[in-house]
Amino acid sequence: MICGRLLHRVVNAASSQYCLKSTTIQRIFDGPGLDDFISGDVIERDYDGELVKGKGIKRLRLPPWLKTKFPEGENYKRIKSNLQKLNLNTVCEEAKCPNIGECWGGGDDKTATATIMLLGDTCTRGCRFCSVKTARKPPPPDPQEPPNTAEAIINWGVDYIVLTSVDRDDLPDGGAEHFAETVRYLKQGAPELLVECLTPDFRGNMDCVKVLATSGLDVYAHNVECVREFSWLVRDPRAKYDQSLEVLRNAKQFNSSVLTKSSIMLGFGETDAQVLQTLKDLREANVDCVTLGQYMQPTKRHMKVSEYVTPSKFKHWEKVGNELGFLYTASGPLVRSSYKAGEFFIKNVIRNEKNQST
Repeated sequence: MICGRLLHRVVNAASSQYCLKSTTIQRIFDGPGLDDFISGDVIERDYDGELVKGKGIKRLRLPPWLKTKFPEGENYKRIKSNLQKLNLNTVCEEAKCPNIGECWGGGDDKTATATIMLLGDTCTRGCRFCSVKTARKPPPPDPQEPPNTAEAIINWGVDYIVLTSVDRDDLPDGGAEHFAETVRYLKQGAPELLVECLTPDFRGNMDCVKVLATSGLDVYAHNVECVREFSWLVRDPRAKYDQSLEVLRNAKQFNSSVLTKSSIMLGFGETDAQVLQTLKDLREANVDCVTLGQYMQPTKRHMKVSEYVTPSKFKHWEKVGNELGFLYTASGPLVRSSYKAGEFFIKNVIRNEKNQST
């Protein structure tokens, strides 16, 4: 009450001195209060731009909560330089991830992370959301990549690493053995290193899934990417929603001690009911961890954003995910499948389970 009376006095005084318009005064009274600043909802409430793409709108403007700082800092420069010297590809760069500055720079906790991409930088598929290069027949994999990558990562000195790869439909096993060999080299050289593998679907070949699930990895991640109803539009025709669920379900069956993880992008035009059903489908497939983030169009050639989902809606899905029983739900506009906050949590989950079993 005191704050309200004080606000009226300040506004009335300013109005008299500076001749504020009535619309400006009303915006001040309708604007955020102390509770909004405490909750962090100020940016969302103060934004009056379009969030849903309607008729006549060619492209939505980027809302303020999706604008990130230009990558900088000594840690970022060091990691970029090291990766170039080691000749390692990262999905951070290839997919133009908006979190690259935070993850490579270390953020508030100063823990720098990167996602290493195996099997080259060219994919055999062409998903409408992804900016990774594509070709029907990319160059053959480097047979020395598994030991060289493992050596580079071990010398790098991190305690949690994410490995991913492009889809290699041109290879008989989709690159599963190459992927698994890298994990084995890592575990041989650094047994305490925690390894997450964000894998392709291997065209639904469960023998390939088994090769990787039993390779010694700690987290088996595979992304459904979007809700069922938009899968045909967003993903390459060879990537199917139910196929992805089977990959995750079987990975858990092949290795019950492994954590499974998946990711959903929002902003294609999906409904709340469709998002909820996707979360339920993932839990039914025994997935342990899920991340939800905003789809952001990487280039003009890719699928346009239909909606910018608000931070408060992402908070809602985080609550829903926890209620559904996921061990961990990371949900936010800039959250990605390899988001470092999730890695920090999962690292503790894995270590606690290992301590309990010994």
